[in-house]
Amino acid sequence: MSVQPDEIDRRWVEPAVMRSGFVPPQPEPDVPLMNIANILTMLRIVLVPLFVLALFAAGGHDSGWRIIAAAVFGVAAITDRFDGQLARKYGLVTDFGKLADPIADKALIGAAVIGLSVLGDLGWWITLVICGREIGVTLLRLAVVRRGVIPAGRGGKLKTLAQSIAIAVLLLPLHGGFASAGMALMYIAVALTVITGLDYVGQATRVWFAGGPGRTRGA
Repeated sequence: MSVQPDEIDRRWVEPAVMRSGFVPPQPEPDVPLMNIANILTMLRIVLVPLFVLALFAAGGHDSGWRIIAAAVFGVAAITDRFDGQLARKYGLVTDFGKLADPIADKALIGAAVIGLSVLGDLGWWITLVICGREIGVTLLRLAVVRRGVIPAGRGGKLKTLAQSIAIAVLLLPLHGGFASAGMALMYIAVALTVITGLDYVGQATRVWFAGGPGRTRGA
């Protein structure tokens, strides 16, 4: 009776595994598409048009509708806070989530600043800076994706937090000092938007020429 090669390999491999305690890596289990992290991301996408409808209802300056718009925006922003954390903590990272999460973020922030500018509550130059930065970063990410990955970091998260708080304040029907505080927060958000955008350009340049991953600060 002949001995097959795979039988010979098994005789040598299995004792070695038992002696060393080494366990060959097992394939990672498939992550279901419909998990809590992706559901939160899809909820944020669904909330964007609802937010826009509430923002422009009754001419866009009705106090009741502005409060509703701010509430919808707040709920959507909270989902952005938790979906990524849940995905990493419970191993729910999927290709869909990697693609949909930044799209949902940019859609929400973009709809908010454009809507506020249309209503005359936010200067168009601020909207152009914020939207231009996001479009530019997206194009850079696509340009260097084959050479390396530039992960999101604290700077980007702080920028998104500052933008969200500033937008939420500006959405509310506030006047006087409260409205001024909202604009002050927005100026801080714009500064962070520009700084993190320039940092991302630097990282993308290094990745492009070095072919290695960038630092973990920018986003």
